[in-house]
Amino acid sequence: MTVLTLGPAGTFSHELAVRLYGDDVLLLPTIRAIIERVAASSVKGLVPIENSEAGGVGETLQGFLEFDVVITGEAYMPVRHHLAARVEPERLSVVYAHPQTHEQCSVLLDSLGVEVVHTSSNAASAIAMQGDEHAGAVVPEMAAAIYDLPIALREIQNSRENTTRFVEISSTPRGEGGCTKCSLLVDPKADRVGLLADLLGVFARRGINLTRIESRPSRRGIGSYLFFIDLEISEGWREAKEELKRMTTVRELGCYARLEVPGR
Repeated sequence: MTVLTLGPAGTFSHELAVRLYGDDVLLLPTIRAIIERVAASSVKGLVPIENSEAGGVGETLQGFLEFDVVITGEAYMPVRHHLAARVEPERLSVVYAHPQTHEQCSVLLDSLGVEVVHTSSNAASAIAMQGDEHAGAVVPEMAAAIYDLPIALREIQNSRENTTRFVEISSTPRGEGGCTKCSLLVDPKADRVGLLADLLGVFARRGINLTRIESRPSRRGIGSYLFFIDLEISEGWREAKEELKRMTTVRELGCYARLEVPGR
């Protein structure tokens, strides 16, 4: 089973995909490209959806809005960022970093006082510093090894608890058997007093735990939002979902279970 994930070689997505699925992994340059390909085929994808430090991954959330894909599994990966450099950190003139990586390592990077140039992936950061002695990059261990980069500073992330949640996506949902969580995309269409309280009350009255709720601009103008909701499957969750559908527009993004990551 071929699985699509974010490249080039050496990204956290690549490392996790290899751990989960073996070597049958195809690397694509952007998250959008992965989601678009999954929506149009029978292959699966693995994309990051949120980070404990930087929050939701906008490109993934936008992909759910634009393409008809569902979540079929989730996995959690502890994230350790390292500063690769061929000179002392204080002699660097530029550091390449993915935007989310920059946010997750902002304390150290701000202290260096050098220009930070954003890239499309952590592996792209490793490639970008090639050929410039005074350039550095924030990279995973795997990328440093693949591109033969010396690590000047290890574990520069702001938090030692830094973790990224990934989701397995498909064009077709999995069965509900064995699932522990479901995801919904809620579009209220119009704003009113007490709207969010009413939406959340559907779950609260039934004692259903929401593990995540995140707003996303609807692109219909300022103040108009959609809501991504993750809920734990428990008694009454189907009834809650149907009540929510009577109140507003709901798209089911899939029910799924946690994927066990070998070697962790």
